[in-house]
Amino acid sequence: MLLLILLIFQFNESYAQTRNKPNVIFIMADDLGYGDIGVYGQKLIKTPNIDALAKNGIKFTQFYAGTSVCAPSRSSLMTGQHTGHTPIRGNKEAKPEGQFPLKGSAYTIAELFKDAGYVTGDFGKWGLGFVGTEGDPNKQGFDQFFGYNCQRLAHDYYPDHLWDNSTRIELPNSLTKSEVYGPDLIQARALGFIAANKTKPFFAFMSYTLPHAGLELPENDKLFLEYRNAFKESPKQVKAVKTGPSLYKGQPYPRAAYAAMVTRLDDYVGQLVSKLKDLDIEKNTLIIFTSDNGPHVEGGNDPQFFNSGGGFRGVKRDLYEGGIRAPMIMSWPSVIKAGSVSDHIGAFWDFMPTFADITSQKKPQKIDGNSILPVLKGQGSQPKHDYLYWEFHENGGRQAVRMGKWKGVRLNAKTNFNSPLELYDLANDQAESKNVAASNPEIIKKMTRIMKNARVENSDYPFTSQANIP
Repeated sequence: MLLLILLIFQFNESYAQTRNKPNVIFIMADDLGYGDIGVYGQKLIKTPNIDALAKNGIKFTQFYAGTSVCAPSRSSLMTGQHTGHTPIRGNKEAKPEGQFPLKGSAYTIAELFKDAGYVTGDFGKWGLGFVGTEGDPNKQGFDQFFGYNCQRLAHDYYPDHLWDNSTRIELPNSLTKSEVYGPDLIQARALGFIAANKTKPFFAFMSYTLPHAGLELPENDKLFLEYRNAFKESPKQVKAVKTGPSLYKGQPYPRAAYAAMVTRLDDYVGQLVSKLKDLDIEKNTLIIFTSDNGPHVEGGNDPQFFNSGGGFRGVKRDLYEGGIRAPMIMSWPSVIKAGSVSDHIGAFWDFMPTFADITSQKKPQKIDGNSILPVLKGQGSQPKHDYLYWEFHENGGRQAVRMGKWKGVRLNAKTNFNSPLELYDLANDQAESKNVAASNPEIIKKMTRIMKNARVENSDYPFTSQANIP
């Protein structure tokens, strides 16, 4: 009898500890601009469910993505390291499918959650290593993966296959036949994952592909028809464009399609929240909503028409604010005060230490982030970054530093690591319209040192050479 009582006590204690751990749902939109959400100023596109997350939680106004394109931005999130340290620093392709793999030695947020006793799932787009490689999501901490392994194949919303862990799921789609809308199938699997794990702590990474190009929706989609009528958009002559494994199908009404895809994404968010409420686990679930980089211009998309950049300069692939400043909303009813707004300066690499604090895990070494749990709890002891650093390996190579109110940008860094820095005072010039480098030589010296010392050269993604370092 004593043994039975002891076992019951231990089970109850273990169960209580498990349930005290919050569920975490991390929603990452693909190529969604800072200004594409209602609470960030969007006037033409409806996002009521995402807006409700902000109303019930906290909205950040100065939070940044890992960098300005997909794979390295996601690597930064996964590893808690900025792009001067994270293993994946570009969209490098690999055969037969997928991108250059995240190294097996990398420690990811999914692995941290698993170490804390969580069930983990990724639903959407991976892009950090093909099935069977060391970058396979199942080898990087995810118990379940369903979606597009290859980010280039994710350009097609009617794919001929998706991946269920290591099993290829054939779909009845082709260039001339569109029967199964990939994102709907992915959403259904995600909702099933949440329902199946309602009694366990879970981490769900919702790596949605919307609203990345190509701009595709199911035939006779209601949202698409509503926006087409609202915008009175004239049809454009288009054709499918194939580059390597990429396929951008033509879209004669790109504005209506983009808006409808954003609102469809918003509907998916609403479905997730409804599922949590139905399962009575909403209060103990942290929901994070953001985007991997700034708005795209592919597939006929028109970010200027929607003010997708929210008034900031630049788009995807730029290290100006429009390319890297991201919408960042978090809702956690039992912890975060509803209707909060924070101007704390943070970035993707802050999530590793934040999740470590939330799950009572030891923070990994060699990370670049600070936990933002004090901000979420409304405490005044939030540590601040001395600086934030980014690099981008395409278009001649670019670097950027955010240091307090100052923002430095260097172009053509791969050919000349000593090329002149542009400097902007974001407190007075958020549009980065006036380069004040000439009148602030000491700030330029500091940023020059940061750009040189904040990074470690990566042989898989060479950025500099001894010849171009001063």
